[in-house]
Amino acid sequence: MQLDGVLVAYALARGQRRTIGMVVGPEGLSVRAPRWTPLHEIDAALQEKARWIVRKLQETQVRRSQQIERQIMWAQGAVFPFLGQRLCVQLAGAGGATRLGEAPQGQAPGALRPLNLPLPATASATQIRTAVRAWLMAQAQQVFTARLDHFAPLLQVRWKQLALSNAATRWGSARSDGSIRLNWRLVHFELPVLDYVVAHELSHLRVMNHSPRFWDTVRSVVPDYAALRARLKDDSVPRW
Repeated sequence: MQLDGVLVAYALARGQRRTIGMVVGPEGLSVRAPRWTPLHEIDAALQEKARWIVRKLQETQVRRSQQIERQIMWAQGAVFPFLGQRLCVQLAGAGGATRLGEAPQGQAPGALRPLNLPLPATASATQIRTAVRAWLMAQAQQVFTARLDHFAPLLQVRWKQLALSNAATRWGSARSDGSIRLNWRLVHFELPVLDYVVAHELSHLRVMNHSPRFWDTVRSVVPDYAALRARLKDDSVPRW
């Protein structure tokens, strides 16, 4: 039907319910209605929510496009972010070790840097993805350790153990015994964003909640933490 000037298809399901409900998801608009509700009442309900429905459908389409764009095609020349840089996969042939090269001379700042993988040109997407992930996780272990060692004395705390996380939505966690978990995918962000998460988790070793006192503790070492925290929602970061 026409909703706010847009032709919209929807799936209708009837059941034992008292009201008309509607949900906009990845598959489009779904409508649920009581068994006895006539179609003209369902149409009227949709027209009443027309502007909201169209807006949600458009937002869903944008999110889907962003998800497709950030899906990396793991092959020769694949590009991905690393600590504020853009790295480019280069298949260097079997043997040796993964090595980060320098950007070609004469290129502008921010130019692609090659990540040379010890894989042949015939390597599969799975092999390339696995090699890149292994390298990134090794880098994450080193970088996280260095940043924890940097911020712990400033916050007057001691951390005891670091574990890498692969959580879908959580960037880090801390336990009162000094154990820290950090999501390895943080290495896709620039260092200041990573530093915010490190400072956040270390601050929990002083304040195990999100009270004003906790945020004051974070602010003492990362004054612009609010802006950095917002950047964690960057849709351009690969989700793996």
